[in-house]
Amino acid sequence: MCPQRMDSLPDAIIQYILSNMGNAKDVASCTCVSKRWKDSMPYLKALYFPRNLNDNLTGDHTSESIVRQMVSSVFRLEELVVYCPFTSSGLSSWLSLQGVSLKYLELRMDNLFEQQICNDNNSKLDCIGAAWNLESLKLWGVLMIHSPKWNTFQKLRNLEIVGARLEDPALSNVLKACPNLTHLSLLACEGLRSVSIELPQLEQCKLDFYGLGNSSLSVVSPKLELLEVQGCSWIRVPETKCLRNLSIANNSGRVYMVDFGKLVALEFLSIRGVQWCWDAISKVLQLASEVKHLYMKVEFTGDFDALLPFPEIDFVDFFNTHPKLRKFDMHGAMFAALCQKNSLKNVDSRFVIPCLEETVITVRSPLNAEQKMNTLESMVKYGKNLKKMTVRILDMKSSHSSADDFFQEICRFRCLNRRIVSIE
Repeated sequence: MCPQRMDSLPDAIIQYILSNMGNAKDVASCTCVSKRWKDSMPYLKALYFPRNLNDNLTGDHTSESIVRQMVSSVFRLEELVVYCPFTSSGLSSWLSLQGVSLKYLELRMDNLFEQQICNDNNSKLDCIGAAWNLESLKLWGVLMIHSPKWNTFQKLRNLEIVGARLEDPALSNVLKACPNLTHLSLLACEGLRSVSIELPQLEQCKLDFYGLGNSSLSVVSPKLELLEVQGCSWIRVPETKCLRNLSIANNSGRVYMVDFGKLVALEFLSIRGVQWCWDAISKVLQLASEVKHLYMKVEFTGDFDALLPFPEIDFVDFFNTHPKLRKFDMHGAMFAALCQKNSLKNVDSRFVIPCLEETVITVRSPLNAEQKMNTLESMVKYGKNLKKMTVRILDMKSSHSSADDFFQEICRFRCLNRRIVSIE
């Protein structure tokens, strides 16, 4: 389209095009179309400054000066995303111009590993307090060892911090400044030892802690619907009447204790890790009697350094205490526990698995092959609504023929139940 025709577009159309653009480079290109397009720039609602904004800049221009120039030309900015480098003075100047109108702010802080500019990083955090009408705040690469000087963000509903080094008191004060959060994400964070979250409006909480995996966590949020935790050994969540999705993992340490209220609304449960204390596993399974989708990938139990296998689990008792289970994804240790000598002793003609529709079973060892085949056959026989069973053979190694014989038995089992069973 020629410039004359572009210039003939109604102001409302030009403003609509620019308002849906956001990327600072694209906006700058559009303002070169004509004076009318340039005059429409003040009506922008959002600006996004990419990481490579410095590329091809000439003269005295810097990414920081470009941001200030464009931010200052907008009447009422609602969304600001800055991935390019900036200083605390630059951020302060932008937010002094647009902080009151901002609803969404996302910043790449870039100070996580730069101890020498620790004070500057904290100054950047302090500057954010000027945007007191924020509804969503996302920060990347944060060094937060001191509490930022924030007042209260009454309207803030979403807080996300990704790739951070935090201290417990600093995080505690940040959460106090955000009393009405509904969504909280702390991802790839390290340095935290004891985390306490008391947010009455919180609905979704995602926590991913790096380090030794020995952090403790307490969450008191009566409206909590989703909780994902990685890296905690002690977890306490007393108010769980609304909790529908729960995921607990610990890739570095052990899970010693879980303390939850009744999980009456729980639909999805995932527990993962190298080692859990059996009391923690049995307690969470007991509380999750209403669960519909269960994912289990815990390799060992045991209270301390000794890595122990799961104790025997009664097949009938397990499914009777989880009558609404529709999808069950279990890895080696849990499957082995359901395949012990006496696991099937209570199975009779009256037993039925009422709701199970899909199961994924990961097998890692040919040991107890006969019992394992009996368990697989029982799941197909008594799972009246079972539509799909996937058997995954993972790193099965043996110095004798038992692995080959077991695999042949699984193949035979698949042939007899071709419409349901598949092998991966």
